[in-house]
Amino acid sequence: MDEKIDTADKKVLVDIVKLSQKRGLKGKQGDWKEFLNIYDKKFGAGLSDPSKRSHEILAAFLKTFSKEDDLKFFANIMRHHSNQDTLEQLKDKSHDSPGQRLVQVTLQHPLYPLDYSSPIDEGWVIINLKKKPKVMKCTAMVAVDCEMVLCEDGTEALVKVCVVDHNLEVKVNELVKPDKAIADYRTEITGVSSQDLEAVTCSLANIQKSMKKLLSNGTILVGHSLHNDLRVLKLDHVRVVDTSYIFQSSDGSIHRRPSLNSLCQAVLGYEVRENGAPHNCLDDACATMKLALAKIKHGVDTAFPLVQERVSEIEMAKLLLHRIPITVNSKTLHEVVPGDFTLELKPSRKGQGEKYSALAIFKKPQEANDAYENVQGSQLKDSYGRPQKLVTFRLSTGITATLFVRKMATDDPHDLIPCKRASEVNEVVDEISKKAKTDPKIEEDALTCSSKCDTDTHLNEIEALNQRVKQSDLEIESLREQLRQKDFEISMLHKMVSSLKKRTKQS
Repeated sequence: MDEKIDTADKKVLVDIVKLSQKRGLKGKQGDWKEFLNIYDKKFGAGLSDPSKRSHEILAAFLKTFSKEDDLKFFANIMRHHSNQDTLEQLKDKSHDSPGQRLVQVTLQHPLYPLDYSSPIDEGWVIINLKKKPKVMKCTAMVAVDCEMVLCEDGTEALVKVCVVDHNLEVKVNELVKPDKAIADYRTEITGVSSQDLEAVTCSLANIQKSMKKLLSNGTILVGHSLHNDLRVLKLDHVRVVDTSYIFQSSDGSIHRRPSLNSLCQAVLGYEVRENGAPHNCLDDACATMKLALAKIKHGVDTAFPLVQERVSEIEMAKLLLHRIPITVNSKTLHEVVPGDFTLELKPSRKGQGEKYSALAIFKKPQEANDAYENVQGSQLKDSYGRPQKLVTFRLSTGITATLFVRKMATDDPHDLIPCKRASEVNEVVDEISKKAKTDPKIEEDALTCSSKCDTDTHLNEIEALNQRVKQSDLEIESLREQLRQKDFEISMLHKMVSSLKKRTKQS
């Protein structure tokens, strides 16, 4: 591994260091900033931007890591860069298909290195990208969707998988028997129960064999947040299209992941499932393929901005309570959030973990709004611009806890635009464009309007940037508060451990 680090390009090393910072990884000499303070007495952590540091310093930091999981993580980042280089080398512009351009969009997305860097352990199948131009010329695409159950060891296992081709013909539609004891079938999400698996003999290895046969000729694999499916399939494949990456959000942000349901509403004009209904694996795979084909039809390099759909009155009568510590029960939630409401726990595909979410359901939207206004907390916004508050409170045990209370939509009525398909918008634009070519007056009016709109747009952009700066300051303060809380909890745990050790020695 050290030899690979020495020969790796600086760009690769910078990427690894940045991702190690995001994950909070520490080597034998601490994290990146701690390492700099030790390694470089002159500048220390004062010059912490990895891109401003030399290849030698970057490599020296990465060589301080020895844990197997960390080294696997680094190896996967290097493999990611190698795959990107291979794709660039093999890319034949004369045979550059729209599907291949979607692959490029996915691979070049800022979130790709972090999402698609699962460690490759025993049992993984790697679809090798053969260094032959014919692989890159392959235009075949298949879409996959998987359902997972929670196992007793805390991991997830594949329980159902569906694959369709570009004609929506079913290639795989199988229930899978996990080889581990299952703790939670998540039937309300997966639609699968223990009875459904009684006569099932299909294994993960059988599915991997089928997937390898489908993909080995260079077929492009399409999925929504596909890294989750690849992880549970234990499959490594380079030619992928992630539909959560290829559509632009309403404000141009590239760090948001629209849900499959919201994408289908905005792009295809229908919901893939009703609210609260179990997932239909086959429907989801078909919907994902339709989204990729819609993007290709619209134009891979043409912006396809998503418009936020109107939130129903029923939804507006709810508040989302999220990042709730599992030590906080429903009685405490009723004490923290004022008003008369019922609680509905939200199931998680990743299992409960240390946090959970719930909906506070009121009788009327106004009651939900009043409850939100009366909640004592720091005013923030989530990544979609929806108002939320960071609420800090003390449990009966004396430990401080936090949670977020969020509205179901933004307060700005301009954000509540009824969903309108992009194709319909384009038809209107094309019609105006055609008239402008034959009517000079329309063209003159359009230019005048354009000039005014440009000015208004710049002013709006400046105001939006100011709001983002204010929002960032609030988010930083909330993170600091969370860190202070974590420090307090860790201190309490240390005291409890110390007390238990003393009791053990005395006994």
